[in-house]
Amino acid sequence: MTTELRVRIVQDPSRGFTTLPDELTRGPDITVCLDILAGDRIRARLYGPAVPSLYGTEHRADLTARPSEVRTAAARLCRLWKELLVDFRPLTDDGRPAPDTPEQPYAALVDLGTRPPAELYAILEELTLSGSELLFETLLGGTDPRVRRFRTYLAEALSARECLRVRFDSELYIPWPMVCLRTEEAAPPDQDYDEDPATLLARFLGHRHQIEQTGGAYPWLVGRHEPPAVPSVSLNHDTRVDRQGRTKAAEVATVLATNTRFVERTTRAELVRALADHGLDEHLMYFWCHGHFIPNGSQPACLAVKLSDQTAIDAQTVRERRRRFGEDSPFQPFVVLNACHAGVPEGGGDLAFLGRALIHAGARGVLGPQIEMPQRFAAEYALEFLTRYLRGTETAGEIAHAVARHFADKLLNPLGFAYALHCGMDTRLERAAEKATESGREIAV
Repeated sequence: MTTELRVRIVQDPSRGFTTLPDELTRGPDITVCLDILAGDRIRARLYGPAVPSLYGTEHRADLTARPSEVRTAAARLCRLWKELLVDFRPLTDDGRPAPDTPEQPYAALVDLGTRPPAELYAILEELTLSGSELLFETLLGGTDPRVRRFRTYLAEALSARECLRVRFDSELYIPWPMVCLRTEEAAPPDQDYDEDPATLLARFLGHRHQIEQTGGAYPWLVGRHEPPAVPSVSLNHDTRVDRQGRTKAAEVATVLATNTRFVERTTRAELVRALADHGLDEHLMYFWCHGHFIPNGSQPACLAVKLSDQTAIDAQTVRERRRRFGEDSPFQPFVVLNACHAGVPEGGGDLAFLGRALIHAGARGVLGPQIEMPQRFAAEYALEFLTRYLRGTETAGEIAHAVARHFADKLLNPLGFAYALHCGMDTRLERAAEKATESGREIAV
């Protein structure tokens, strides 16, 4: 009697060559690589179709800057955003708190167009100066002719056009959307800069381009699973955050639960149980909670998030639950970590970075803030981003860029640039109905 043998495929000899080519081969318009070499040196490389060619090869230079210097400048830039913008306190001429004004207006407001233009301009001028110094003086400074030439080519590539897809592939952490072009590179030749905040906002890389940071962690390019008819979405949150309902957090929860398979988790035990499940299949994971740097003995502080039970969830928590699962796991979500510091790797790029651990586990991308974010703005940002992402018509990179520009152009608020996209620039929430329609068209042709 004929017996059908059960077959289990344990390898993928084709390494994904049966996957649609555009999912594997579409490259960014600009790629900037920063490689840390022996001797504490940094090698910079630049290439892509939007970069001026150099005899058919990539641009390359060994920088004079040291990783520690760059990390210090990057941390300073994030600190300045917190001190000068989020924590700004208007004072009278005699040094007293200004009357009839919120104690921290830039944290309490979303529309910064209601603030005095000169006051906002002065703050943005400091931030753009520090953002351009980080790139052009700290990282790419010096008199070495090769570094000068590299700096020129990079500035030309970033300033010649807007809305490019830019990848910074580096284990050296820099808050790229918060970095700026210098005045002479950002302004058209016939435009003079006046004290208009909008002219400064246009200098941020996060305003000009789609940006993702990679390095040390990449989403798996094999084993893509079929898109769902109804996406599975989770809300992982601390119910104590905004208990009074002063933000739009409730509206965000409603958006997540509309036309989706919705799961809500409020404790570490619930999240750990889900992560330990091989069959965990979520297309979007959203975290609304606080981020904390947890003391870790003599080692650098460990970044963790806490839900309602206030128990730390860090990178090791993810690794311990997902390590034994291979590429056949359906776990391939896009993750929004809307928690303070969630987009910042501890130690300036430590492998214990929470988002990096999620990507190693299968996540297709992670979006999170790089500074301590005001709750009201964080909820407004999430509402804009998630509403667009759940439509399934745009990529995460397109949406992050559009949302940052929305707040900057309409509300003069730069805080959208403080969200960093780690991988996932081309990730989109596909749906089965859309695939079926495309397949039907192909057959008809």
